[in-house]
Amino acid sequence: MSQPTRFSSFAAGARDTIPMIVGAAPFGMIFGTLVGAGPLAAWQGQLMSMTVFAGSSQFIAAGLVAGHAGVLVIWLTTFIVNLRHALYAATLLPHVAHLPARWRWTLGFLMTDETFAVMNGYYSRQPDSPHGHWYFLGSGLSMYINWQIWTLVGLLFGAVFPQLQSLGLDYAMAATFIAIVVPQLSRLPQLGAALAAGLFAYLLKDLPYKLGLMSAVLVGVSVGLALLRGQASRTREGQAA
Repeated sequence: MSQPTRFSSFAAGARDTIPMIVGAAPFGMIFGTLVGAGPLAAWQGQLMSMTVFAGSSQFIAAGLVAGHAGVLVIWLTTFIVNLRHALYAATLLPHVAHLPARWRWTLGFLMTDETFAVMNGYYSRQPDSPHGHWYFLGSGLSMYINWQIWTLVGLLFGAVFPQLQSLGLDYAMAATFIAIVVPQLSRLPQLGAALAAGLFAYLLKDLPYKLGLMSAVLVGVSVGLALLRGQASRTREGQAA
């Protein structure tokens, strides 16, 4: 059996991300349609996808812009939503810490919920793979290109088909997130984060401006990070003993 090369690892990462790409495609198209119906220009929506590359945050930001929210409100809201990436980074850091900064920055930018799910499974199977970062790049870059394409499709055809948002296409993204989350719940930090976020999202669902959801995200990330630190501390104590 031949050893994987950089190219084969890159191609495998893109191939293994195809199910996530399919689920994200309607989401990208809906985002493009949403931009077309709001105050942002089409080029601004595409630029947001190219430079921010964070689906949920882009939706929230576009909605806040349409509601004439202030820059500080938009920044703080999207910051809180993206705090979950701190948990992703803590999980994957042991596998990429040895890479040069240019690799870490690139992979960090390409990190999404879908890519994290693919990479977490990959590193669980092959924790010491010498070409893991190429697999990571293939997964992240394929998601990035997919998001740009479907954002553009939404921008181009949103005006022609203004009812795209009401066709139930967002169900595909909900199903994708379920597929992402459930396999991750085998570990205590992820399970604790999911339970805490779900509980607080329910308890605080009546708060205005989606503050309950934002608070649930913050609580979930905080619980997950605390459990990760606790596990790491116990591991160090065990090694010292």
